[in-house]
Amino acid sequence: MPTKKNTTATNSNRFEIRFHNSPAEVSRMNATELRSNFLVQQIMQPGEINFVYTHYDRVLIGGVVPTIKAIALPTYAPLRADYFLERREMGAINVGGDGEITVDGKTYTVNRLDCLYMGKGSKKISFKSKSVKKPAKFYLLSSPAHAPYPVQLMTKEKASPTEMGAKATANERTIYKYIYTDGLKSCQLVMGLTILKEGSVWNTMPTHVHDRRMEAYYYFDVPENQKIIHLMGEPTETKHLVVSNDEAIISPPWSIHSGCGTSNYGFIWGMAGENFIYTDMDPVNINDLR
Repeated sequence: MPTKKNTTATNSNRFEIRFHNSPAEVSRMNATELRSNFLVQQIMQPGEINFVYTHYDRVLIGGVVPTIKAIALPTYAPLRADYFLERREMGAINVGGDGEITVDGKTYTVNRLDCLYMGKGSKKISFKSKSVKKPAKFYLLSSPAHAPYPVQLMTKEKASPTEMGAKATANERTIYKYIYTDGLKSCQLVMGLTILKEGSVWNTMPTHVHDRRMEAYYYFDVPENQKIIHLMGEPTETKHLVVSNDEAIISPPWSIHSGCGTSNYGFIWGMAGENFIYTDMDPVNINDLR
C-alpha cells in the first residue's frame, strides 16, 4: 500500500513525494507500509541536500549537511516555481556543528540549536559548515506562504526555554519555541524543539491531535544502538514506528504524535496548516488510548 514516488533522485539531491492516507487506510497497514508512508529516512547525508514533499498541508521535510563546500538550495521541477521560496517559507534548525546560512547575499551564523526563518521571496540560499570535521546539520521544514516575512535568526538562548514534565513520569524536558505567535513571525509555519533530560524518555504524553494542522517530528541525538518507539494513528487505533537517529515522522492532522525512547534524546517539532497558534490542540486522555 505504498503511496509515494521519487520524482528526483541524484547522488546529492533527493526529492520524494508522498500522498495522503485516511485513518481507515492506516488502521489496516502493516509495519512495512507504515514505514513507507510516514517514516522519513536518510535526509541527513554528508555533502547532500534531501527533501520529502508530503501532501499533508504540502509541507516539505528536508536536511542538508554541507562538508567541504557550501550547498545551494536547488529549485525543484515539481514545485513549478522559479525558485524554492517563491511561494513558500522555510525554517532551518542546526543540530550539528556550527554553520552559516547565506540568504540573498547576507550571511547568518547558525550554530547548534539555533534557528533561521526564511520568508517568501528569499531567492538565493546556501548552507555552509564552519568545520569539515564537525559539519553543520540543518533540519529544514517548509510550507506554502501567502505573504513575505523578513529573514530572522533566533539563538537557542532566546527561544523561551520552558521546563515541563517530571522525573516521576520519565518526561522531564526543556521546550524551545522558535517560530510561533510570540517568536519569529511566519505565515503558517511553527517550529521548535524539545530536549529530554537524562533518565527521561517520554515525549508529548499525555498526547493530543490537532485537526487544523499537520505535524512533523525529527528525532536527533539518539545514541547509537538506541531507538524511539513513535506512536501514531487515531487515539483508539494506535500504531507504532521504530525510529532511529536523524529520522523524521510525518504526522497527519488526525493522528496522535508521541514517543518513548530507550534513552533520552532530542526532537524538533514543526507544524503547518490553518493557524500557527502553538497551544491549539485537542488533548487525548491516556485512558482513552487503544
